[in-house]
Amino acid sequence: MERKLRDSRVLVTGGAGFIGSNLVESLLLSGNSVVCLDNFSTGKRENLKEFFNNQNFRLIEGDIRNYADCQKAVENIDIVYHEAALGSVPRSIIDPVSSTDVNIGGFVKMLFAAKEAGVKRFIYAASSSTYGDHPDLPKVEDKIGSPLSPYAITKYVDELFADNFSRTYGIAVIGLRYFNVFGRRQDPDGAYAAVIPKFVKTLMKHEVPLINGDGTVSRDFTYIDNVVQANNLAAVTHNKEALNQVYNVAHGERTSLNQLFTKIRELAGIFDKDILAIEPVYGPSRAGDIPHSLASIEKAKRLLGYSPVLNVEKGLEEALKWYWHNL
Repeated sequence: MERKLRDSRVLVTGGAGFIGSNLVESLLLSGNSVVCLDNFSTGKRENLKEFFNNQNFRLIEGDIRNYADCQKAVENIDIVYHEAALGSVPRSIIDPVSSTDVNIGGFVKMLFAAKEAGVKRFIYAASSSTYGDHPDLPKVEDKIGSPLSPYAITKYVDELFADNFSRTYGIAVIGLRYFNVFGRRQDPDGAYAAVIPKFVKTLMKHEVPLINGDGTVSRDFTYIDNVVQANNLAAVTHNKEALNQVYNVAHGERTSLNQLFTKIRELAGIFDKDILAIEPVYGPSRAGDIPHSLASIEKAKRLLGYSPVLNVEKGLEEALKWYWHNL
């Protein structure tokens, strides 16, 4: 049987977001009671619509920057999945104040409220951006460089707070460094939309996609089901060595933007053959971006039992089906 959290009282902060809503869905299907805390600054109500009639689901509309909201959300909770954050490197460069306020201030409030409420385990979304300018590939958890954006700084500071709280207060914490997650419910719209849904929607509209840089930038794109699996494993592990650690959550393969575009165009062409003739245009590289990213997932395999279920190609196939029927 797949190792999943069952029959527990769970809080998902940012549960109306892309990753959060997929976590909520998985947790409800496994028989858990789920509370979602979201202020809908980036999350969407439509991501939660199928859960509103579920007696095991409860929505609290609130903000992690408000300590009273955090206290309310953690009442009678066993496990916290902290997904709430202001993502995006470019957003943090434009508005570092808001990113810091939410990603550090909100994180500490949520973590402290969880500790005060006697929460058994606090699992939080860390980020591959923490590796900064460290040149080594693949990325291993104990070798990081200097952060290249305010967003990266906030996510690294969260790791420091989590480690300090585990040592100071004894709360069990696990950080999951996500690598370029994609899949169903990921928003294709807005100034800070992720590259995969943005490519898909642009192609569906028969418009020309923009690739930042020359297309050789590469990432370890990670399908959402792999991320959900890692979160489940972080919640159920009884291995004491696995606690108070951070883990890479990825597939462990590198794909360039050019390769990514070609594959998405090929898959979209199955639904609409006119898409196959569309070529991208190239623009300036994005500030704060690293040229390449690739994760070692050996630590997560060894201590959590992590085993990613879908690679990039299979994940893109699933994502394209979802987008084609939901956009």
